[in-house]
Amino acid sequence: MDKRLAKRHKRQVARAKEKIKVSEPDVRSQEEIEAAREKSRAGVTRDNQPKMAASGRTFRNPATTTGGASKTDV
Repeated sequence: MDKRLAKRHKRQVARAKEKIKVSEPDVRSQEEIEAAREKSRAGVTRDNQPKMAASGRTFRNPATTTGGASKTDV
């Protein structure tokens, strides 16, 4: 590697190291972590309303849709 490429590589590595974001450790106790997991798994929303089932959603069948107006519509 010649000097120019070596210097360029060194600059790129230095810039990349500046952008690295170190994650902070989780300082919660084991009980707090388990409580948070249970809360996220619960079947109610934040407003204490039951969550909607995924089967209540409607999905379009791509085979039956035309994708817009047909070419004969002018």
